Amino acid sequence: MRRRDFLAASVATVGIGAAARAGFAAVESPDQGSGRQFFELRTYHFASPEKQKAFEQFLAEAAVPAFNRAGVQPVGVWKLQAQDNPAMKFSQDPAQLWMLLPHNSMESVLALEDKLAADEVFQNAGQSVLRAPKNDPPYMRYDSTLLLAMEGAPKVNAPSKSESRVFELRTYESHTAERARNKLAMFNAGEFSIFGKAGMPGVFFGGAIVGSGLPQLTYMIVTDDMKNVKQGWSAFFNDPEWKKLTANAGYKDNVSKVISRFLRPAGGSQI
Repeated sequence: MRRRDFLAASVATVGIGAAARAGFAAVESPDQGSGRQFFELRTYHFASPEKQKAFEQFLAEAAVPAFNRAGVQPVGVWKLQAQDNPAMKFSQDPAQLWMLLPHNSMESVLALEDKLAADEVFQNAGQSVLRAPKNDPPYMRYDSTLLLAMEGAPKVNAPSKSESRVFELRTYESHTAERARNKLAMFNAGEFSIFGKAGMPGVFFGGAIVGSGLPQLTYMIVTDDMKNVKQGWSAFFNDPEWKKLTANAGYKDNVSKVISRFLRPAGGSQI
């Protein structure tokens, strides 16, 4: 089964039902004019740092330009460094790359692989990776999560180009679909603007349609420098609007687990 067909079947049989139960689906879908994007968030896993570096070069030189030609932009590419994530207790930087592909419609999600296959420039420029032999694959595997943008933040944003910028990728898992829907409502009630006031503007905010750890939502914020992260969160938690939201008993216990990762831009990233 081709990836396009698999995605279509997944969304039809699993994603739409899960999204509706968790409140992730729009009353009016992005295809019908609401302007909400779909985000595919990928995590590539490599056998070695050398493989990671080679794939990063492939993304920068061949894949990201091809994604843009297919109407997917801006593309985010990041790597996770052990020194930025002491709580994760890495002994060395993990051989991973994270990538964000923003789509303006579900059709864009489903058609991407076909567009790339028909892109001769991409096929020629990336042939060493695209046609790698079985005994020397470019990556081990990649994981993918498909998210629907939250109503209050319908599109991807690239708010900072600071050379020292650091991105925080946060996933909130909930113990029931109802509580996940409640957390989405809390974001739409005013959390988005608080991040900006605290100096940590959002890159994207989405509820997961297909992926692991459901029900969950995932979002990304950016800070101009790692040294400002604690200051930013302090400003966030002390903001009067945040205090008002958290004082609302209706939003109690809507997150059961928080997964936080700090990421740095990798080669080819447009965010």
